Parts: sequence; C-alpha cells; structure tokens
Amino acid sequence: MRKTMTQALLGAATLAIAAIATPAHAGKTLDAIKARGQVICGVNTGLAGFSAADSQGNWSGLDVDVCRAIAAAVLGDGTKVKWVPLNAQQRFTALQSGEVDVLSRNTTWTLTRDASLGLFFTGTTYYDGQGFMVPVSSKIKSARQLKGATVCVQSGTTTEKNLTDYSRANNLNIKPVVFEKVEAATGAYFAGRCIAYTTDASGLASVRNKEAKNPADHVILPELISKEPLGPVVRRGDDEWFTIVKWVVFGLIEAEEYGITQGNVDKMLATSDDPVVLRILGKSEDTGKLMGLDKNWMVNALKAVGNYGEIFERNVGPKTPLNLPRGVNNLWNKGGIMYAPPVR
Repeated sequence: MRKTMTQALLGAATLAIAAIATPAHAGKTLDAIKARGQVICGVNTGLAGFSAADSQGNWSGLDVDVCRAIAAAVLGDGTKVKWVPLNAQQRFTALQSGEVDVLSRNTTWTLTRDASLGLFFTGTTYYDGQGFMVPVSSKIKSARQLKGATVCVQSGTTTEKNLTDYSRANNLNIKPVVFEKVEAATGAYFAGRCIAYTTDASGLASVRNKEAKNPADHVILPELISKEPLGPVVRRGDDEWFTIVKWVVFGLIEAEEYGITQGNVDKMLATSDDPVVLRILGKSEDTGKLMGLDKNWMVNALKAVGNYGEIFERNVGPKTPLNLPRGVNNLWNKGGIMYAPPVR
C-alpha cells in the first residue's frame, strides 16, 4: 500500500525524534580524556582571581573552577585536571596543536579569533572591559587625560589593539610601551616606566592587589574602552566536546538561577519536586547520555565547585581581595546579563 505524503512526513519526523533521543557518540577528545583520566586545561601563568598557583602548586581562580567543573562532569572528579600555564602568545597555538583540551584563560571572544584560528568559543564566563590604572600621585582622573602619555601593555592581545584604536579615535597620541609577558608590563608600570597600565578591568584589580607595594597608591580609572567577553575555547572539528564544555558552563549558570548549590545539591536531588531542578540534576531526564556523559554530570560539577554565583563570589567577588561587584555578571533576573539556555 502506497504511503500518503502525510504518512511519509510523520514517519520522517518520528525517525528524527528517535535520532535526537539516542546517546551521542563520545567524540575523539572525550575518548582521549577518558583514556588518560585527565582533562588538560590551558590557564593563565598567574592572574589572581582567575588562574594562579600558590607556593605548593595548588591552582585557584574562576577559570580554574570552570576546568574543574568540566573534569567533574566528564570524569566524576574535579581534581583530575592537568594545568598548563600559557602566556598570551602561546595560548592559541597550544590549543590548536592539541597540547591542551580546553583553554580557560581570560581570553576575549572576537570575530577574528572565532572565525580564523580553527577554534570555537563556548560561552562567556566573565563579561569584562578594558581599563587603565594610574598612580594616585599622577592626579589623573580620566582616560581622556592620557594625551601623549606612555602606557604599558602586553603584546599579542586585544588590549594592545584596543589601546591603539582608543588613542586614534580620541586624538590622544598615546605612546604604547609593549612587552611580550604580562609580568614585564606590570613590572615596568610599577617601576615608573609608564604613567599607566592597561588591561581588562578585572586584571587591573588583580594586578593592583597582588603586585603593588601599596594598592591604595593606584587607582583604576572609571572608563571602560571596550567589551571583553571572556570564556573557554576549544578546537574546531569535535562537535561533541564543544557541546560538553558549552553545557557545563550553561549548567553552572542555570543551577544558580534555581538555587542549587554545592552545599544543597544532595538535598535538592533527594527532595525537590521542581521539574527544572530534577532535569538539571539528571533525576527525571538523563541529559548526560546525549553528550556521552553520566546522568549525574551536573551533580558532579556542582559538588566539585558549586554554581556560577559561588564560583564568582569565591574567586573575585566583594569578599575577596579583588572586590569585584557582580554587575553585568549577575543573573539576567537580578539585573545582569548572565543567561543560560535551559537544560532540558
């Protein structure tokens, strides 16, 4: 008996739905991670609040916690991470070559980077903007007062390009003093070789707290001259791994929205009747199988590092030495722009 057009379309739709519901192929990166038992994560060589190691070699920071969450989601253990510190010049090559599985290193998402380096940005974990730091003794109150000034900056960054654009657009004739390593740039600024130092505002707060003899002697000027969305990056060519990293970040954000924390995740798993909570925690739906992961992928990530809000507050928030406000990094329903697609 010949099928009608309607029957044919219904049959095709049924097959499509069945395909969507089947477990995903793991992907070569996930296979390699499971075989070695570690996620290899590229991080900053040392940026307090984002990724820095203490004297015992223990890493901490917002970017570090993102990698721990990924490891917990994939391997069930947030400690199974190999840290590879990378400077600005090394970071993309290390990811392209396969030296690291993911780059979680205060890296700005731009069109050129997204379209021409063979890489994918997976989302934004910190919305930032470029600013300037000057000595209080300079009496400079605004970036517009930097006409003809020397400004220390790191090469190979969007920061260097933004500085040139800002100087030209405002006819300031700023004189960049360029250094390959961030330590050289900040050292030159604190030694008085430049009247100002420029980088992302979060980086300015980190550097001032960590390296200034007296942080109160330096002021971060109020202007932000750029948009700097920072987030994890992966290689192109492995859609499964791209999906995993992206959804771990989304899951951390959505967990905060629904009040799931590192401390209450077990209780929520056992007692909550909220359909969204039950989906996030894998109790009512096994979303993990769609990515080649265990159904407890988000439970494991949350137990390892907590939700996005906890990660922020622990590493860079008002109660930390960086003293950064949530601002635009707050949830969308609390005045910020952090917004995750639904885990469903």
